[in-house]
Amino acid sequence: MFDTLNVFHTAQMMATHAGTRHAVVSRNMAHADTPGYRPADLSPFHEVAAQSAGAMRATRPGHLGGAQTRLPEPEPRADVVTDPNGNAVSLEAEMLTAVEAKRAHDRALSIYRSAMEIMRQSIGRR
Repeated sequence: MFDTLNVFHTAQMMATHAGTRHAVVSRNMAHADTPGYRPADLSPFHEVAAQSAGAMRATRPGHLGGAQTRLPEPEPRADVVTDPNGNAVSLEAEMLTAVEAKRAHDRALSIYRSAMEIMRQSIGRR
């Protein structure tokens, strides 16, 4: 029932994007000493949402040809400075990106909670 409401779908997409971005940041931090490693990142959520906003989305396998909304693959960052060994990971930048991902995930959960509270109040439950 709730999966057909756009607010729940958007909150789910936001949380998934934030979780995936956090995993990418973790991978970048794990490779901080790997020679030649280039850090990656996801597209911002507003770009991902804009790409899928006008398109019809599948709600079950086989529906609309089975096209599911997917997050883009992480792409290497182009605006990084490399160390002498070719590694381009900045732990400080990755920590800031991790904080951004956590805030985005918290925002998604807050949207979900608010929508659930509105649903509960509309049917007379508390």
